[in-house]
Amino acid sequence: MKTKIIDGRKLRNNILVKVKKEVAKLNFQPIFCDVLVGEDPASKQYVEMKAKTAESVGIRFHYAHFPATISTEDLIKEIKKINNIKNMCGIIVQLPLPPSLDRIKVLDAIDPDLDVDCLGEAASAKFFSGKGEIGRPTAIACMKLLDSVLTDLKNKKITVLGQGELVGRPVTSILHFRGLKPDVAVRETKNQYELIKKADVIISGTGHGKLLTGDKIKKGVVIIDAGTSKFNGKIIGDVDWETADGVASYVSPVPGGVGPVTVAVLLENVLIVAKKK
Repeated sequence: MKTKIIDGRKLRNNILVKVKKEVAKLNFQPIFCDVLVGEDPASKQYVEMKAKTAESVGIRFHYAHFPATISTEDLIKEIKKINNIKNMCGIIVQLPLPPSLDRIKVLDAIDPDLDVDCLGEAASAKFFSGKGEIGRPTAIACMKLLDSVLTDLKNKKITVLGQGELVGRPVTSILHFRGLKPDVAVRETKNQYELIKKADVIISGTGHGKLLTGDKIKKGVVIIDAGTSKFNGKIIGDVDWETADGVASYVSPVPGGVGPVTVAVLLENVLIVAKKK
């Protein structure tokens, strides 16, 4: 048995086709804004990719770029101006921010109704209470990838690795909202390898490259790999492909798995906000 790849790019394209159709039905053009502070090349590249994707589905992109020297107070003032732009339907702040800025205060400056990353306190609280119409894009992307290969999770043993802000914690919440009881393993978990070995489904966001080797996982396991780290100058995931190939039944690759779907979900969130307007 060869391990099958869960193609995130294909899933992204399917989502974007639907988003484009729905955007065309609106009686105004929604605007999406990505706030970038500083000159980090990777962040710049990511913002440009989101701009291109947004424009491709008919969403106007508003690029707000500020110098790394901007103060927290001034950045908050600028974000508050963006909140009031007519037809604004989604604002995110490109992370990481320069260390001189207060991340929490900056994220909280986004109008909670426009917080399509759900990282500000109000939008985040709504999401974790299960009452939000929109959710954390990376966590939703993980679930969409999983749902594309497994229609019923009821009798599956699910292990979530890591409890980070973008993957582990929100994914665990989504599973709970669905009435599922996942096992959670963090670095301090004594029996983490036991939880990995017995899992039918693993959602991993540890950023610990090649953590999941073939000998640690169960035959036929489905792995959603949301971890990223660098190895020999290349971006790799939490799965060690060389040894896991042929053991796992399905794996989402890094890159090309969770990442592309996350961007599509982000634009889906913008559409949800636009429809409410």
